[in-house]
Amino acid sequence: MIRFHRVTKRYGPRVTALADVTVNIAKGEMVFLTGPSGAGKTTFLRMIYAADTPSEGQVLVAGRNVARLKESSVPFLRRNIGVVFQEFRLLADRTIFENVALSLEVVNTPREALRRKVMAILGHVGLQAKMDENPASLSGGEQQRAAIARALVNEPAIVLADEPTGNLDASMTDQIIGLLCDVNLRGATVVLATHNQDLLRRYAQRVIELNRGKLVSSLGEEKPWR
Repeated sequence: MIRFHRVTKRYGPRVTALADVTVNIAKGEMVFLTGPSGAGKTTFLRMIYAADTPSEGQVLVAGRNVARLKESSVPFLRRNIGVVFQEFRLLADRTIFENVALSLEVVNTPREALRRKVMAILGHVGLQAKMDENPASLSGGEQQRAAIARALVNEPAIVLADEPTGNLDASMTDQIIGLLCDVNLRGATVVLATHNQDLLRRYAQRVIELNRGKLVSSLGEEKPWR
């Protein structure tokens, strides 16, 4: 599903975010991406949804070289990828329902189908009762669940989560990881970036570790790429 082949990413002459990284992530895997701050985790994820392109090497997503995609093809790629950020990135002037519905609106989902899908995913994350509220009225954990609902409502094949529990307490962290494990069990490929060692001990079956842009290890069973 995702293949990095000798990927290097430089930002200017002095900053190398990734250095000669080769790694494969198979369809249906749940992979934890770890390393200290500045290790290259966010750059790794940004490569997958074509927010960045390699300075050297190749990134293939579902067999497509992201660096060679036409600009008009990038939105189609991203429709199949759900992204969850640590900062939530919910629109303050829209309700929770409207925030979650955005990714369906941009692909012109019929209104009846849109409402059905949004209500279903809000029920799955336990937020139907909050659907008419604005993000500011929700707790941090509720906002993150809303952000996850927005990422999942399109039923993406790939889900990327960048430190999704960094601002949450232990109880809410378990709920968020549980939601991501559940979507993985339903068939999505999940890549979760975290520096939380407790999460790795309790949940990770496969861990990709980066440090200063270099691949340190890829622990766990590496399945055949497909």
